Amino acid sequence: MTHPTTPSPHLPQSKLLDLLLDVVCVVDMTGRFVSVSAASERVFGYRPEEMIGRSVFDFMHPDDRESNLALVARINAGQASSDHENRYVHKAGHIVHIMWSAQLLEVEQVRVGVARDITARKRAEAMQAAVYAISETAHAAGDLQALYLRVHELIGQLLPADNFFVALYDAATDQLSFPYHVDQREPVPAPTRLATCARLSRVIRNGEALLLMQDLAEHSLAQTATASGQPALDWLGVPLTTEHGTLGALVLQSYSGTARYTQQDQELLQFVAGQLAAAVERRRTHAHLEFLARHDQLTLLANRALFLDRLQQALHRAQRDALRLAVLYLDMDNFKQINDTFGHGIGDQLLREVAQRLRKCVRESDTVGRLGGDEFAIVLDNISRPDDAAMVANKIVDALSANYLIDGKLLHSSPSVGIAVYPEHGQNDLQLIHLADDAMYRAKRNGGRQHTFAELSDER
Repeated sequence: MTHPTTPSPHLPQSKLLDLLLDVVCVVDMTGRFVSVSAASERVFGYRPEEMIGRSVFDFMHPDDRESNLALVARINAGQASSDHENRYVHKAGHIVHIMWSAQLLEVEQVRVGVARDITARKRAEAMQAAVYAISETAHAAGDLQALYLRVHELIGQLLPADNFFVALYDAATDQLSFPYHVDQREPVPAPTRLATCARLSRVIRNGEALLLMQDLAEHSLAQTATASGQPALDWLGVPLTTEHGTLGALVLQSYSGTARYTQQDQELLQFVAGQLAAAVERRRTHAHLEFLARHDQLTLLANRALFLDRLQQALHRAQRDALRLAVLYLDMDNFKQINDTFGHGIGDQLLREVAQRLRKCVRESDTVGRLGGDEFAIVLDNISRPDDAAMVANKIVDALSANYLIDGKLLHSSPSVGIAVYPEHGQNDLQLIHLADDAMYRAKRNGGRQHTFAELSDER
């Protein structure tokens, strides 16, 4: 007995295609979509009917369009492609990374392509690359600017990053600065107090990321000003946090309404910010150690080694360009008596005050150093005549002879200053210091609170 066979159910091909996670596309020779499977809404954010009739370049990332023209030409010539990658812009505004398999159907004169969303894989790869790239740049770069630029490049490969900046916060001075700032509308903001930037204040003070989107703008901080007063439609800021606190923030902002940021973008930026914060802190620690090695820890003036280095550099310029410079050597009269009477704590405070007054008596280009005890030295770089050194010395004598009020105690001290000028008095660094030191002792023997020039016969 034969049994009737059950007919196989007929499944329309379109329904089978719509079940696929990948997007199956048919594109005509002009580059317009003829057919798109239902997965397009999951991958691109657009329903098939929103894509059909439009060019593939309407959806492709602008930076990838030029390179894809050559690829399309090869496929149209009959050369199939099975693994090329490019980026599309999702309807929500974020970047989608796509791997394509495509070939030409010559008879039908259409291209058939299968698009696979590899954004998650690309993010994972980018996070791994960020660890190595930031670490490598942090050790190889000559300064932090190169590191900030590299971070910007890394972020730009994954997120809309036309508008990106680094903000650093100095809690001691409540100063917010912008060492790296790239923006389509805003100039680089001047340093400012943290409270003047509501968004950054929220990120830095709370140590938490802040994502503001266009559709929430009327109900959130998105209507507040950015660093220079311009409102952005979308704004994403994450803190630069270390175990010692928050150093500042990384910020992305968009004015277009098409480049949008998501929670996933926030997580990626937070990951990069963690790597950058560690690198910045390492660089700052290294710079601080270098500073301590070359500066007097009590007064923060140049120590003997740095002072000699600066003097040698100034001498090299003077010898090369036929310039003149002066070395001033001074110590404070009756400092030992003050130190013995009131103690080392008061003596240290007096030396710090002396250092502050000395800085105000000279130019930024001059070098002030503490060579030991109450002895200080100054390099006056590129002076016109010896009288210029005398004018500065008189200014120093007046400034350092004014009374000192320290811990309620009124103290009196004044300097004795010796001056040696290149090339009149000496030709090298040690000779100039020795001559200035001798001249300082002559000033002290003559009663102090005055300056004296080196004698031409001393070392000539």
